[in-house]
Amino acid sequence: MKLKRRPGAASLAILGAVALNACTTLPAEPTAELGAWGVELDQRDLSVKPGDDFAEYANGTWLANTAIPADLSRYGMFDQLRLDAEADVRAIVEELVATDAAPGSLEQKVGDYYASWMNIDALNEKGAAPIAGHLEKIFAISSQEDLNRAYASLHGDAPFGGGIIPDPADTTRYIVFVGQSGLGMPDRDYYMKDDEKFDRYRDAYDVYVTKVLSLAGLENAGARADAVIALETALAEVHWSAEDSRNIQKIYNPMSQDELKATAPDFNWDIVLEESGLSAVETFVVAQPSAIKAAGELFAETPLNVVKDYLAFHLINNNASRLSSAFDEASFEFFGKTLRGTEEQRERWKRGVQIVNGGIGEAVGQIYVDRHFPADYKAQMQTLVDNLVAAFEERLRNNEWMDDETRAQALLKLSTFEPRIGFTEKWIDYAPLEIKPGALIENTFAVREFQWNEQLKRLDGPVDRDLWPYPPQTVNASYSPLLNQITFPAGILQPPFFDPNADAAVNYGAIGAVIGHEIGHGFDDQGRRFDEKGRIRDWWTEAANERFQAKADVLGAQYDAYEPVEGLNINGTLTMGENIGDLGGLQMGHAAYQRHLDACCAGEAPVIDGLTGDQRFFLGWAQVWRAKAREDETRRRLVTDPHSPPKYRVNGVVRNLDAWYDAFGVTEDDDLYLAPADRVRIW
Repeated sequence: MKLKRRPGAASLAILGAVALNACTTLPAEPTAELGAWGVELDQRDLSVKPGDDFAEYANGTWLANTAIPADLSRYGMFDQLRLDAEADVRAIVEELVATDAAPGSLEQKVGDYYASWMNIDALNEKGAAPIAGHLEKIFAISSQEDLNRAYASLHGDAPFGGGIIPDPADTTRYIVFVGQSGLGMPDRDYYMKDDEKFDRYRDAYDVYVTKVLSLAGLENAGARADAVIALETALAEVHWSAEDSRNIQKIYNPMSQDELKATAPDFNWDIVLEESGLSAVETFVVAQPSAIKAAGELFAETPLNVVKDYLAFHLINNNASRLSSAFDEASFEFFGKTLRGTEEQRERWKRGVQIVNGGIGEAVGQIYVDRHFPADYKAQMQTLVDNLVAAFEERLRNNEWMDDETRAQALLKLSTFEPRIGFTEKWIDYAPLEIKPGALIENTFAVREFQWNEQLKRLDGPVDRDLWPYPPQTVNASYSPLLNQITFPAGILQPPFFDPNADAAVNYGAIGAVIGHEIGHGFDDQGRRFDEKGRIRDWWTEAANERFQAKADVLGAQYDAYEPVEGLNINGTLTMGENIGDLGGLQMGHAAYQRHLDACCAGEAPVIDGLTGDQRFFLGWAQVWRAKAREDETRRRLVTDPHSPPKYRVNGVVRNLDAWYDAFGVTEDDDLYLAPADRVRIW
């Protein structure tokens, strides 16, 4: 498989005031980056009542006056931070490019990798030549044995994929997972949905597949494209839905090697596993068994020449942006313009930075941390995390619907929760990776091989809890249910999320609620299936489980009713985990803010610019999710993304919190009003 991973996770300290702000009183000379104290008040729309549309009230002027950059499909606070991080990394990388670096050094590898991407003139001269040898190997396939060797290649695509993860049954060791894969469009709905918008996507996909096959020199490209798309459509029909594919109770299917072979006997697993370095693996987790079985049958009955064209197309498609401008532009025309509504291709240096970050990001991460992450941020963030955990512990102890047996297990899980802040203490060793000047495709394959070998070498050892899922310049955060860890890289620890000079209310409503969101993933509809050691274990009593599910069902129905674009609603099941995370995170953030006020200010927050502490808290949350997106991008995310659109990460959450009603005087006459009995209170 050389399995390809698909886009397809501390002791409790009850502390007083957080070091972020010893009190909510502002300094004489405001130093917050946004506004005087952390929120840009001039970006509100005061013509909108907070209770009618809180997202519009908090961000309406910004939304009305801000254009999405032509090279982006969406734009918001996350995106602005990512642009800033890209510029910071560019400065580092271009310094390394200009350095007379020693062969084999990190400086040489980063510099030559980036430079091989940036030399578009050389890529245009080569055309399809960099992948010609790989295409020849595909078209030389003459047997099912050779075909299964091709499935195991890192450089193509196959109807299954996977990777190496901690074993959900024993998270001290690793296991191999196998899951459905092999589609060129983002999700099975793009092939199957009966909608004129999706008809347009399918027509454009046909044009794209034909185009790149033709550019690669294949004759009868139109007919071959039709056959490839027909095969992908049949594959999409047996794929599991996105909501089923995130349901841990459905996708956790441990199997022995013999059981894997019996589940999908049309694949030659002996060859696949041998080529992937996995022959000795005894146990697998198979995420979508029926899809893997049906894919095996489908590909076995498909004419060999069609399967070879399928593999050839995916090889080209996966590397189109790394070939000549003709391939790159064809890829952008479909994936950028058509599927996401993006008007212009991004500047080449920006995409080059993304390639460096995605391939060898930790090679520049250490320099990024030294330049852009003040040493005291980590300590301040740790204190804030401790206060959030303490607030959640208190909420668990006072939870009215949870019985004592389940509560004890929840508290045990929280006690083993591990936050990771800023950057890793154990950097990746890139010594085995060879990067050559002016050889972009060769370097791309070398990076992919290196990343797979990094997984392989860990397979027989204990789980390494010091590994990070991304480099420190990443603007993101995550929770790992298998390790019970949250990760907050340096890239996200900036305004509007975190500003040590902002009002405490804003920091608690922003990074505080985001931290709470990640903690909450350990107790969302899927995370709650894992215990304090990250093992899949049902630690819930039947009564507590029923009460949780009843509350989750109400929340899901709320989100099902939202229609961000005409004819396409939010999928409350697909987005359930993130919605629970948002709701619980904002509740935790608010509880932690109240603890802060009790410690510093006798429970009372000053009024600043006519706004109470709670009003500033909720504005901090809304400002984080200030964003807008093109309609095609919104449509794509509604089908594939487990997160709700930004507007509903604001409105969908605040209307369930009593404190928001009190803060803004929301009544039954307001559009977002929910009767107290209809407000969802889980954590």
